[in-house]
Amino acid sequence: MKHEITTTWKSGMSFENDIDGFKSIVDASTEFGGNDFGPSPKKLLLAGLAGCTGMDIVSLLKKMRETLTNFHIKIEAEMTNEHPKIYSDIIIKYYFKTSDNLNHTNVDKAIKMSQETYCGVAAMLRKGSNLNYEIIYE
Repeated sequence: MKHEITTTWKSGMSFENDIDGFKSIVDASTEFGGNDFGPSPKKLLLAGLAGCTGMDIVSLLKKMRETLTNFHIKIEAEMTNEHPKIYSDIIIKYYFKTSDNLNHTNVDKAIKMSQETYCGVAAMLRKGSNLNYEIIYE
């Protein structure tokens, strides 16, 4: 399978992505010569990681007959100081509602399957970053 996108320079440090007809903007902060018209490419990469693993978990828990009513993910990433600046450490925090009465064993299993088998974004990032996760019930 081949993926293809088109990215067009708009102005300053701003670029517009066309991904399967969906438009998005990436830009640098004013500190780096941009206008803050959109997220930075590196932060967009983290959003891709969250979306990838999140979709896995929703799908896997559904197959396990678990009912989610509220679920979110936060990612914290530390960047190196030297160029090329990469994420050295990434922590994915999975938040679930205790009121959903989820089977914690199934949640653990779904997250482990996502991280070890299904999430290609995690697999790619793991090659250059220390990638860990936490499960939080609120």
